[in-house]
Amino acid sequence: MKRTLSITLTICLITIAAMPTLAQRKSPPRGTKRGTTTAKGAASSADVLLPSRSPLISFRILFMTGSADDPHGKEGLANLTAALLAQGGSRRMSYEQITEAFYPLATSFGAQVDKEMTVFTGTTHVDNLQKYYAIISQMLLDPGFREDDFTRLKTDATNFLKVGLRQSNDEELGKEYLYNVIYAGHPYGHENVGTISGLDSITLADVRDFYQKHYTRANLVLGLAGNYPAGFVNKVKADFAKLPAGTQTPNNFFTPKLDAGTRIDIIQRDTRSTAISIGFPINVTRADKDWPALALVASYFGEHRSSNSYLYQRLRESRGLNYGDYAYVEYFPRGMYQFEPDPNLARQQQIFQIWIRPVEPANGMFALRAALYEFDKLVRDGLTEEAFEATRDYLSKHSNILTATQDAQLGYALDSRYYRVGNFNDYVRDQLAKLTLADVNRAIREHLATNHLRIVVITKDAQGFRAALLSSKPSPVTYVSPKPQAILDEDKIIEAYKIDVQPANVHIVPVEQVFQ
Repeated sequence: MKRTLSITLTICLITIAAMPTLAQRKSPPRGTKRGTTTAKGAASSADVLLPSRSPLISFRILFMTGSADDPHGKEGLANLTAALLAQGGSRRMSYEQITEAFYPLATSFGAQVDKEMTVFTGTTHVDNLQKYYAIISQMLLDPGFREDDFTRLKTDATNFLKVGLRQSNDEELGKEYLYNVIYAGHPYGHENVGTISGLDSITLADVRDFYQKHYTRANLVLGLAGNYPAGFVNKVKADFAKLPAGTQTPNNFFTPKLDAGTRIDIIQRDTRSTAISIGFPINVTRADKDWPALALVASYFGEHRSSNSYLYQRLRESRGLNYGDYAYVEYFPRGMYQFEPDPNLARQQQIFQIWIRPVEPANGMFALRAALYEFDKLVRDGLTEEAFEATRDYLSKHSNILTATQDAQLGYALDSRYYRVGNFNDYVRDQLAKLTLADVNRAIREHLATNHLRIVVITKDAQGFRAALLSSKPSPVTYVSPKPQAILDEDKIIEAYKIDVQPANVHIVPVEQVFQ
């Protein structure tokens, strides 16, 4: 969950030479093959420093802790703790006083919590650096932990789940619930903000205990970019040396073992559209040799917000079914709001995911069949040489867009440290240059051929969708404008495309039970 006071801030201090290090608390991501890029030597520094001539100073203060560390029954504790640090007062200043102090500085302070990382981010002009740092360092090192801030932010978190996701956002609801399904019983198996029952049980004492246990020097990576003055880094390091030492506790999460076969969860919600998310776990992260190949496949098949991607062309452009259709090999939250992913969402485990943005309910079954039809073709046929070359050329340039800002460069440097892959842009370009079509099609067969699909559908008539799904009857699509004959001919295949799922594996979930 990403929260901000008004802008972003992040403190991570790593030298470029020290960048290929792994976050010191973590062992190499589970599933990493020895001898791949992850096997690079680790530097001793826990800082990431990117000095530049920019008068803007970017901070990323990263702690290797996140929602995967939430105690059972208190899901949401990691996020609530970070929220109290970034959106609460310090011992010296109240939240209102901090907000007022930031206003003339035209800045802010924010937090993003994921499964294994919590990052505090922000940017200020060098002329305001001392004032700004004095405030944010006290927020992190000497938090006020006031009861009124705790109550306010706990209420905000509960409302985010109850209203922001359950009642207002089919797109994010479906994507986040898919992770809950895939990682059921796993430390990843709840939304980063928590659960409603978990939040209800959290006390301010729990927050204090979590802070003392996890906000330690052992879990800390300091990051800083910009034209900061000489001696500033040493001051920051000396200040954060006041944190408890803590211990480096490797946290190797088990790989989820899903039962064979397709499982479909249909969330019943009073909505005017039907949203679909499809996915399954993959044993590949940015640290693995096959990640560049799968990243290329996802880009070809469903690059986020790209009208050139295959799914977009087949479902939106050719058929006008919805706004967009995308695919991912890394966690990409808040996709409906932004064009590029946020950094510092690094994880030991990822899923392959297809996101079908909402369609008209009458076309819901056809859209699901179309997505599975195209995915099965991808696994069966792979990419052509032409598609491979075009996508590789695009990705070789796209990495520069991802790191276009100083803050993004700092964020990706931190992620590269976690995965031990060196400079992100160099890594992507080098690996893509070595990649062959045979590598890509082998990776598709090895990692994407699956017999354990998990699908989440959000629709108003859940019973009707379930009945249509299990009846195996054709689900013809309805168009508002004429289509070419070639599309109509293919539609006949898609509308009868078999979805192999057993009745016991199709579940209706009232929206009131989601994230409970």
